[in-house]
Amino acid sequence: MIHHILRMKARADVTPEQAEEVLSCLREQGRVIPSVRSFTVGRDYGGDYQWGAVFMIEDLDGYWEYLVHPAHAHTDRVGLPLVERIETYDVSDDEDPEFGPKIAELHRRRYEQDPELAALVFALPQFAGHGAA
Repeated sequence: MIHHILRMKARADVTPEQAEEVLSCLREQGRVIPSVRSFTVGRDYGGDYQWGAVFMIEDLDGYWEYLVHPAHAHTDRVGLPLVERIETYDVSDDEDPEFGPKIAELHRRRYEQDPELAALVFALPQFAGHGAA
């Protein structure tokens, strides 16, 4: 099982309506992407981030499905331009020592296949984690 976790801090000029749209997009991802087994989207407590999300995904095939699903692409295009800082990371019980590099490779492949997304990611002021380009 993979717990894909993201934490976000919005730019200072983001309106409450824009923030709610991003959160709605994240919730929609959880509802419509078949490989997502469960999810939580909401306020981030205990740090300098405002929102967070956790998506539980069965395996790397499901992770790829999650990454390239149109609902995820839509969230990226709505949300990334509004973000000042984002951090993504993954927690898994898979014992393969190459598991982390395999996840990083999926992200790299996604950016290669979607130059528009890659441009959005490269434009972020701060991005850390597997999804960072």
